[in-house]
Amino acid sequence: MSTITQGYLDKPIFKIVSEVAEQTGVRAFVIGGYVRDCFLGRECNDIDIVVEGSGIEFARVVGEKTGKYVSYFKNFGTAMLHFQGDEIEFVGARKESYRRESRKPIVEDGTIEDDQLRRDFTINAMAFSLQKESFGDLVDPFGGIRDLVAGIIRTPLDPDTTYSDDPLRMLRAIRFATKLSTDQLQFQIVPESIESMKRMRDRMTILSKERIVEELNKVLVTAKPSMAFRLMDETGLLEYVLPQLAALKGVETIDGKGHKDNFSHTIAVVDNVSAFEMAAIAEGRLKDYTPELDGNGFVESVRTKPNVWLRWAALLHDIGKPASKKFDPALGWTFHGHEFIGSKMVPKIFKNLMMPLNEKMKYVQNLVKLHLRPIALVDDEVTDSAVRRLLFDAGHDIDDLMILCNADITSKNPVKVARIRQNFELVKQKMKEVEAKDEYRNWKNPITGEYIMQVFGIAPGKEIGILKEYVKEAILDGVIENNFEAADGLMRAKAAEMGLTEVQ
Repeated sequence: MSTITQGYLDKPIFKIVSEVAEQTGVRAFVIGGYVRDCFLGRECNDIDIVVEGSGIEFARVVGEKTGKYVSYFKNFGTAMLHFQGDEIEFVGARKESYRRESRKPIVEDGTIEDDQLRRDFTINAMAFSLQKESFGDLVDPFGGIRDLVAGIIRTPLDPDTTYSDDPLRMLRAIRFATKLSTDQLQFQIVPESIESMKRMRDRMTILSKERIVEELNKVLVTAKPSMAFRLMDETGLLEYVLPQLAALKGVETIDGKGHKDNFSHTIAVVDNVSAFEMAAIAEGRLKDYTPELDGNGFVESVRTKPNVWLRWAALLHDIGKPASKKFDPALGWTFHGHEFIGSKMVPKIFKNLMMPLNEKMKYVQNLVKLHLRPIALVDDEVTDSAVRRLLFDAGHDIDDLMILCNADITSKNPVKVARIRQNFELVKQKMKEVEAKDEYRNWKNPITGEYIMQVFGIAPGKEIGILKEYVKEAILDGVIENNFEAADGLMRAKAAEMGLTEVQ
């Protein structure tokens, strides 16, 4: 693999940094992910500049030359500016030491060699010189380019030291192996590093939940997230990251009847969702809906990047199976109601991981609860009423639900998969036909509680709920048309049966 700097170090920002380095008499380097991605031919807009001196003062001078606003983070000794679509972060070269009870380092000023030594992996420790006399020269003391060619994730220091100092690096190793792997080159974490992770896994307890979730989110939006979860399982990290997922592992057999390994099934579903979603994004078939400020509608946009919350729904869709597992001598193993149990587990999982408990959690919860519904339509007669109810319950999440449901078909019998997917297409066609007649995504009942109280002069009570539910069911069953006039007439007829009198 040869150095590919054309189109990378040709960026004007590097010439400016080189000029400032010469002007201020300090050495400057571009380091880390930008250098790695340069060799891999990947586009990268995050640029890390390390200088032997004050990164903040260096950034100030660069800001003056570029005329760009500089953000300073004095607690971290870093500064950042945006230039021609790139985010450039400046930091002074440093060396670090750690106390065992904390992942926060004790930081001292250092050289470029010290700074490279503190990096997590050899492939992230490479640097390009930005000095005028050596511009573009590769500084690679640990053989990062060799490891990159071989597809190896290796730590510059002894892995026990690296992972003990900052246990988040164990998850980062797994994330980089997953992210960088392609069909042509599968990245591997070196065996001594894997063994070190097994020894150091208890160090995960000092990490904040927010940092763990940040790594999980990055893993989930890769092309094949299953690789990461298998590595977490192999190294023992999964019990610390998501014990509910680890609980899905294993196959139990009674009277010769066993069930599938729900852990393997789950991560296969996550991979399927990744593939199906990215294909739909490439074709421009997926939409995102953002609530308007007044809460009365949605702003529609074309999805251009993966929805991490759809990936979370895939990861948690069968999380209720251990609690619902039963053995029936006639039927074998059953998991009845696991979708409802799983949906009730979602808020607790989100809370334990310090994740948002807002509409994002509710989206995941709803997809977990509904993930069997489209398949149920495949097995049963696809009626307009059943489709209306599915559209009503899923709302704007229906397209993501259909991706999840399609991804959930993981049988090893290709004939069975083909048959189910063929029937699945019939359900999708039926949905289009029903939607062509009427829009049921995020449908709202034409009859409100306020309207009922006004018409009949009554206070809030059970009668209002009865009338609203009666009208809703009639519309979803196709008994009446989905409009105010039909709903109002039915409401008044039902109210008369209940002995309610209209206010004159």
